[in-house]
Formats: sequence, structure tokens, C-alpha cells
Amino acid sequence: QVQLVESGGGLVQAGGSLRLSCAASGRTFSSVAMGWFRQAPGKERRFVGAISRSGADTTYANSVRGRFTVARDNAKNTVYLQMNSLKPEDTAVYFCAGSGRGSWSPYENDYNYWGQGTQVTVSS
Repeated sequence: QVQLVESGGGLVQAGGSLRLSCAASGRTFSSVAMGWFRQAPGKERRFVGAISRSGADTTYANSVRGRFTVARDNAKNTVYLQMNSLKPEDTAVYFCAGSGRGSWSPYENDYNYWGQGTQVTVSS
């Protein structure tokens, strides 16, 4: 089992930056691939980005590529989502997720551990 706790959400103006953190406990963190998803009001949860167990590989949704960066520090059992050039349409609850199978995919079904989410609001 892996327990995930997100932090770092808040209110920011368009064009600003935020860094989300997701602290993991339980199973050896380096054995778990990690992903970030978000859910806007009234919409389905969508993939944002993911990172492999070692951190050597990442993948992103087209809507955030070039603006968002996923990174991890296995020594600190933490994964990060650096969000730059934020837009109002980035407003959502952001979730980190862990894949015990080591799959850094864009598909929710590949992830079996989920955090509770953190709110990000971008004002225009």
C-alpha cells in the first residue's frame, strides 16, 4: 500500500506559477510510477503528466506540455508538479496517483493509489 498526500495548491493569477508536492508513505517509493491528474468542476478527471519509477521518463498531456513539469525525489518520497504560465482553464482539483505496476501511463486504470487532491484556482 502507498499513501499519498498532495500539497501546494492555492489561488494564483494567470501567468503565474505553482508547485504541487505529493508525499508518499508505505511501499518503497522508487518501485511506484507516479502520475498527476486533474478534475475541473463538472468535468471528468483528466491526465496531466506522469513519471517513471527512476524519474528518467516523463509524459504529458498536450494541454500542459511545455508549461508543466513532473519531477520526483526518491530520497524524499515525493513527486512534484511544477506549473508555469498558468491559465484560468488550469483551474481544477489536482490529484497525484501511483502505479504499483510501474506504468507511467495517461490512463487512470493503471493507477491503484490516489491522493485526496488539492485545489488550484487560476484567476484571469
